[in-house]
Amino acid sequence: MKVITDEKKIEEVLNRGVENIFVKDSLKKKLLSGKRLKVYLGIDPTGPTLHMGHAIPLKKLKQFQDLGHQVILLMGDFTAMIGDPTDKGAARKQLSHKEVLNNLKKYKKQASTFLNFTGGNKAEIKFNSKWLSKMKMAEILNLASHVTADQMQKRNMFLRRNEEGKPVFLHEFLYPLMQGYDSVAMNVDVEIGGNDQTFNMLVGRDLVSKILKKDKSVLTMKLLEDNTGKKMGKTEGNMITFEDSPNEMFGKVMSWNDSIIDIGFELCTNVEKSEIPQNSNPRDLKMRLASEIVKIYHGEKKAQEAQNNFINTFQKKEIPESVEEIKGKGLLAQILFETKLFGSNSEIRRLFEAGAIKDMTNGDKMSLENIATSGHVYKIGKHRFVKIK
Repeated sequence: MKVITDEKKIEEVLNRGVENIFVKDSLKKKLLSGKRLKVYLGIDPTGPTLHMGHAIPLKKLKQFQDLGHQVILLMGDFTAMIGDPTDKGAARKQLSHKEVLNNLKKYKKQASTFLNFTGGNKAEIKFNSKWLSKMKMAEILNLASHVTADQMQKRNMFLRRNEEGKPVFLHEFLYPLMQGYDSVAMNVDVEIGGNDQTFNMLVGRDLVSKILKKDKSVLTMKLLEDNTGKKMGKTEGNMITFEDSPNEMFGKVMSWNDSIIDIGFELCTNVEKSEIPQNSNPRDLKMRLASEIVKIYHGEKKAQEAQNNFINTFQKKEIPESVEEIKGKGLLAQILFETKLFGSNSEIRRLFEAGAIKDMTNGDKMSLENIATSGHVYKIGKHRFVKIK
């Protein structure tokens, strides 16, 4: 496989969306040398679908693949059972291996939005349980001898928990050690990840240096967050997943804070900065951003339909032409609980209590005690509509 050493393309890899590189000059030299590098991105399958937070480093991994380098998508089926403590105010709920494997069923198909898993330079998928589950106690103790307790204790999230009187568990200390060993087991040259993964990736850099006597480059990506530092996520309900429909994706982008527009174009699209009009109305820019994002996952036709739907639904205050129909009789809340289309029962209950479920036929806000009316269209949250049949 011929490696591309075009300096303009390499500069794009080293700069677009990149927060930091350890060490940039060293990585640039490697890329210009023409040597085929082994580059990896690790993902812990803690949920049933990939989301925009995964898409950002996946796009970067794709750039390395396009240059001819060997790329690996590592499924953290073992580390997901430990639970990454990064930025967590409490220990994660530990998952069983069965739950983890169930979560990652769609990951390869979803990742193929960006990576090629066929052809002459196909991306590989690996599972870290292959080596981590076989480690003996003596090997774990030897690995742990390369990292000090002081290093772990000084991590911001652990310091915060100590100040708040919250426990920090020993298995959480072991997480970065296990992730770091992935780099050793695969003998990689480069690791890609979000900026919030810097600590874990640098542990891997140290282990590669000490055990394999080689230099591993670490490339951290910027995070999709607003000007207050708030990341897009499940809690805010505005994180785009690979399973979202075109209308859901479009609507979620339109709900983003205006301060995300610039970083959204940089991280989530292929649009060049020079192509983005300056001093434009933020709403119009966000419409363009939403359209570009939907286009990547669903194609240009669906992106245009989603834009038209948004204009008709939210700007012209009309009900969309195509509305999902569900059968049911009795309390609207019970019908929604039984369909399981709108999240958990607690999430549906929260929407009712917040007045976020509305009868579009007569304009009434619905409560948990309201009976559904056949033929009426109900708006669920900000972006979904359903007709009772």
